[in-house]
Amino acid sequence: MPDRHSPEALRAYYAAQPSPLVAATGIVLDAGGRVLVLTPSYKDGLELPGGTVEDTETPEEGLARELKEELDLTVPVGRLLAVDSCRPGVLGRSLVVHVYLVGPLSDERAGALSFPDGEVSEARWLAPEEALRELSARLAARLRAALAALYSGSLAHLVEGVPQPGSPAGLDPADRAAREHAGGYDAAAHRAARPKALTAANVLFTDAAGGVLLVRPGYGEPGRWLLPGGGVDSDLGETPRAAAAREVREEIGLDLAPGRLLAVNWSHRPGYPARVRFLYDGGVLDAAALDRIRLEPTELLEWRTAPREELRGLVKPHLRRQIKACLDALAEGSGPLELHRGRPV
Repeated sequence: MPDRHSPEALRAYYAAQPSPLVAATGIVLDAGGRVLVLTPSYKDGLELPGGTVEDTETPEEGLARELKEELDLTVPVGRLLAVDSCRPGVLGRSLVVHVYLVGPLSDERAGALSFPDGEVSEARWLAPEEALRELSARLAARLRAALAALYSGSLAHLVEGVPQPGSPAGLDPADRAAREHAGGYDAAAHRAARPKALTAANVLFTDAAGGVLLVRPGYGEPGRWLLPGGGVDSDLGETPRAAAAREVREEIGLDLAPGRLLAVNWSHRPGYPARVRFLYDGGVLDAAALDRIRLEPTELLEWRTAPREELRGLVKPHLRRQIKACLDALAEGSGPLELHRGRPV
């Protein structure tokens, strides 16, 4: 009697089972945030890069293969942005589409696309708004939800291109509010659908002359300076004050407890998570303390102190406003301040 649980029997069993088709789509961006759309040679209408996943591939592997075959493009497949489930269509099979971020591509790579397998006749880079107008309704809905997931740092759960009630991204805020008011959410869906905020903690140190301690990171925009500090590991139960102490210890090698809270800053850009920053007084560092500074070499390039009047040339405006508000609170003995984009409420 054959072993029904042998590897060969299991492989034959699962190979014979009906299953959805699986496809992988790439939201390919260039350095300017434009979206790559393709004109197929074998049908009308525009497409997004990607295709059907073969039986031995993961969706990521399938998309990487399609990018190479269609566009002669060999790049890493980025994070998952959306999953769209579609009911059976003309092929009689349901379809599950995984949508991934690809890029942003460098100008050189974006300009070097070719079409080795002949299935693509033209590739165009369109602004997102233009791509949404020119793609079919289903692909436009998929792109819109994927971009919402990209900017919010989340994931979109779609059925037929429509964000579902508990989707963490892509759901229209008015629809979400209507469902909340109607009691249409269970606890899990409510947590998933509510907008999220990123939280950071920073420490304002000064020297004996009143200069502000700044650090220059090795990432991001060249030439920008920041306050010591960083993100709060809230998923680990870390508090903003504990995060401030940890970041100071890790970044500049000083084991100093933060002083009083000077301000809480709230900032927001449409489509992105809100950012909340807790700013603490680090006190005055004397020459001996400044000499003990040891930078984290994988993150920071240098440190310096800067008087208030020199901040304009070093620090981006929204952070500069926060620093100046905190310096005023220190001088006046006031605070904690409530700031919106660095401006006192």
